[in-house]
Amino acid sequence: MTHISGFERSQLLLLPEAIDDYVGLDNPVRFIDAFVDGLDLGKAGFARVEPKATGRPGYAPGDLLKLYIYGYLNRVRSSRRLEAECYRNIELIWLLRTLKPDFKTIADFRADNRAAFKAVFRAFTLLCKRLDLFGRELLAVDGTRIKAVNNKDRNFTRNSLDKFIKAADERLADYLERLDQGDAAEKTPGGARVKNLAEKIEALRDKRGRYDAMLKDLERTGEDQISLTDPDSRAMAAHTRVAVGYNIQIAVDAKSKLIVDQQVTNQVVDMGLLQETAEPAREILDVEKIDVVADKGYFRTEDIAACEKAGLMPHVPKPQRGSSVSNGFFRKDEFRYDPERDAYTCPAGHELKPIRHGKLREMTKIDYANAEACRACPLRSRCTDASYRAVSRLEHEDALDRMAARLKARPEILDRRREIVEHPFGMIKQWMNQGAFLTRGLEKVRAEFSLTALVYNLRRALNILGMDKMMEAVRA
Repeated sequence: MTHISGFERSQLLLLPEAIDDYVGLDNPVRFIDAFVDGLDLGKAGFARVEPKATGRPGYAPGDLLKLYIYGYLNRVRSSRRLEAECYRNIELIWLLRTLKPDFKTIADFRADNRAAFKAVFRAFTLLCKRLDLFGRELLAVDGTRIKAVNNKDRNFTRNSLDKFIKAADERLADYLERLDQGDAAEKTPGGARVKNLAEKIEALRDKRGRYDAMLKDLERTGEDQISLTDPDSRAMAAHTRVAVGYNIQIAVDAKSKLIVDQQVTNQVVDMGLLQETAEPAREILDVEKIDVVADKGYFRTEDIAACEKAGLMPHVPKPQRGSSVSNGFFRKDEFRYDPERDAYTCPAGHELKPIRHGKLREMTKIDYANAEACRACPLRSRCTDASYRAVSRLEHEDALDRMAARLKARPEILDRRREIVEHPFGMIKQWMNQGAFLTRGLEKVRAEFSLTALVYNLRRALNILGMDKMMEAVRA
């Protein structure tokens, strides 16, 4: 008895096997092929969809799009690695019909068509909608930071530039003082140590000039930081573990944990991005109203009021911040507001009436107080260290009151948010190994993440429905 043996590599076959025999009917590569073939690439915004009558023939954009979707699905994003796979990967040989584009062609395709990849993501989202994969009742919104192609040492803020310039000036003053004193040991003005000092001074002046030029650029543009390798990237908050990168925002439907819409921004914090992220998702789902849940990092009065007007019912916990909280005094939410009397009731039972009007971030702000009651209040030491306690109410604070009532009625929704929205980020960063971008510039990074989100949804939909239903849907 012998082992099973294969053909000799040099043996000629009378009837060669078809490449199609190597790709199973349940292989996801068949869905990629059918899905891209069903797209209107010209409408999506891809260039060179119609070949030119003259000149050297180019690759069809559909073939290169298939290559990228397959690559991201199999954790291969580098253009050089994709080129190598075209020669040795039987699935890609089948998918591209033995085409072998070089890495420059592959990389240029992603760069030249960066605005079109969002349309491909949107097309697959609409397919998922047709397949009833969205519950269309609850959206969870969250953000994460992904590293940019920019080292933290190549990112500068106004404060860091000021420190660098100050330190450079101090070192220059020290060098110049030592240069004036001369080299006592050699007793000659042209000694080796003097020459070395002159070189250091020249190098330091050049470096200080670059710092000064960057600081002037920040003052001219109004930006708060500058990155040299990737100009669009920004230094992220310290707790994110990403030194310099981009802020990724996603809106995830609760039913199947699929990404409905996504965007990439270089805004450092999530505050103010709730409506901007959730409203396009609501429009895709085609519902008039939908519940939206997010963490306290999205809490911003104007944004929450704007969400309600747009048909988004926000559920965002209010962060406990401010001088009263830090000093251990009564929190603002312990003061009850009565809209009929336009007055607050403090924890001691006293009524606080409006005393002055002002502005905060272009919103009307009204301060409520009762100085006379505060003077004799037995709870004053727990309320304020000033002569009286004032409570402010902003223009859209009625929206916050309605949101607080919704959260009180559904406290479990905050735990559901974590379950829903952390799943995509966990898959993207761990299973798909995409903790850093490969491209530079906001638009190119947006194209890259559109592919990432598309592939996450594709893998998720295939796991839920299976290959047969997905192929049936794409052929319909």
